[in-house]
Amino acid sequence: QVQLVESGGGLVQAGGSLRLSCAASGRTYSINAMGWFRQAPGKEREFVSAISWSGGSTYYADSVKGRFTISRDNAKNTVYLQMNSLKPEDTAVYYCAAKRGPIAVNVEYDYWGQGTQVTVSS
Repeated sequence: QVQLVESGGGLVQAGGSLRLSCAASGRTYSINAMGWFRQAPGKEREFVSAISWSGGSTYYADSVKGRFTISRDNAKNTVYLQMNSLKPEDTAVYYCAAKRGPIAVNVEYDYWGQGTQVTVSS
């Protein structure tokens, strides 16, 4: 099993920045990719960004390209999501996820964190 704990959410004004962190523990050797997803009230969970654990390949949703940056620190088993130029439509619960298989932009990940709230005020 892999446990994921997110941190770094909060309330920020439009145009501001936040950095989310996701610390992985347990059988981290089984992780091949990690991703960030978000879910706004009344909406389905959607892909935000993903990174391969070893090769550093990254993917982004069109809605966050140029504003969000995903990175990883393998020594700390931690993935980060730097979010800049935040907009009110970025408001959601952000979830970290880990995957044993190939990196993917869908929700078919094996392990999920409990989520952290990000609220962007206008």
